[in-house]
Amino acid sequence: QVQLVESGGGLVQAGGSLRLSCEASGSSFSIAIIATMGWYRQAPGKQRELVTIITNDGGTNYADSVKGRFTISRDKVRNTVYLQMNSLKPEDTAVYYCNVFVGYPPSNYWGQGTQVTVSS
Repeated sequence: QVQLVESGGGLVQAGGSLRLSCEASGSSFSIAIIATMGWYRQAPGKQRELVTIITNDGGTNYADSVKGRFTISRDKVRNTVYLQMNSLKPEDTAVYYCNVFVGYPPSNYWGQGTQVTVSS
């Protein structure tokens, strides 16, 4: 019911910034019942981990490793979620996946992933 298209990944030097975008599309009903949108990441050989989420009322949650450096935001008119990444570190290198959670019926939708590489 929901399709996600990501963009904005790339190669950046340590200390630099990137902004990821994820546009959600689908029926108006599906969009209306989105509970959260967020970002996960997965580095080679590691488990996929939650980076940050944002709820429809604007509440946010961040992994400790990115707190103070990353900011999630959502444009409800464009049905797009953004991830502003500042002060990037080599350990931020991973494939970043956009995620949408729909409350009813409970289900997850995933973007195709975008590579973020931070050089030292």
